Amino acid sequence: MVASDAVRVCVVGATGYAGVEAVRLVAGHPRMELAMATDRRQAGTPLAELYPALLGSCDVVLSQPDPDAIAAAADVALLAVPHTASLDLTPALVARGVSVVDLSADYRLADADVYEAWYGTPHTSRGLLAEAVYGLPEAARDGLAALAARRAAGEAVVVAAPGCYPTATALAALPVLEAGLAASSLVVADCVSGVSGAGRTPTARTHYCSADGSVEAYGVASHRHTPEIEQTLSRAAGSPVDVVFTPHLAPLTRGLLATVYLEVGEDVTPESLQALYEGRYADEPLVTVLPAGSMPKTSSVAGTARAQVGVALDGRRRRVVVASCAIDNLGKGAAAQAVQCANLVCGLPETCGLDFVAPVV
Repeated sequence: MVASDAVRVCVVGATGYAGVEAVRLVAGHPRMELAMATDRRQAGTPLAELYPALLGSCDVVLSQPDPDAIAAAADVALLAVPHTASLDLTPALVARGVSVVDLSADYRLADADVYEAWYGTPHTSRGLLAEAVYGLPEAARDGLAALAARRAAGEAVVVAAPGCYPTATALAALPVLEAGLAASSLVVADCVSGVSGAGRTPTARTHYCSADGSVEAYGVASHRHTPEIEQTLSRAAGSPVDVVFTPHLAPLTRGLLATVYLEVGEDVTPESLQALYEGRYADEPLVTVLPAGSMPKTSSVAGTARAQVGVALDGRRRRVVVASCAIDNLGKGAAAQAVQCANLVCGLPETCGLDFVAPVV
């Protein structure tokens, strides 16, 4: 049963994979009410007609993403939209008093010029960009707390939900960089994602006949998540970090594994490294550090808001930390992280509606 003082939520772009995952999470949330869900092309259609798994649990009928209608129905909007779509909609919603958690890339990069260089389009919302908080909770608690205070005082606020690859890469690398243990500014990230990370519209690469039974590197040396990863890791290190990021597509529906390599000095031991990671994430409710000698796998976090991290030290020639993080690309990598941020900004318990485990078989 939803509480009488529930936060009213609109999911914009509810027919995409991240959007419908957000719908699923909000519909089952004890302190949120799914007040509205939108899609420009499917307005008037029950969402459960497109996703029969929602039958019996979600009777929402899709609407047009009209800012006035959203403001009349909702306190918070989760925007699961392509990049550039948020540049117009977010300012319109904020002007009407609706707080926004944006799952697109439009407010993630603090430097609008960097955004324009990588996304090839003008950034038309620079004022809100300066106010938005990059919503990786494990690295941005102070910023999210400040937004919560502003929202409690009556302001509408903006959270930029991180991308899936940057989330997993950051969780793997943050402890070493924050502790100042990196002996080089170079961080190498090899990441593997399920096909749902490419979105609902199929392409030649994501069509079943192409993706099934095959693993492929793509976006090599050019993927748009690169500057976002560099921004996050540089903030953690307190100095510029250079990232070599290579994403791979694997024949999974959902799941993402990031394996990150960082060079460290002679004073780092396997035992001190394990203790560093365990200490860093001891109070993080959705991040679990695995025991020494164990590495994460995507099936352990599929369908959840959780992340699992494993770490090892390779000292054979160069002393390199190998840190691996598994998340669900639609969960902690998208919709669940957006709900986690919304919980924090709305003054709800951080794991409210998110504290569940993956199927064990």
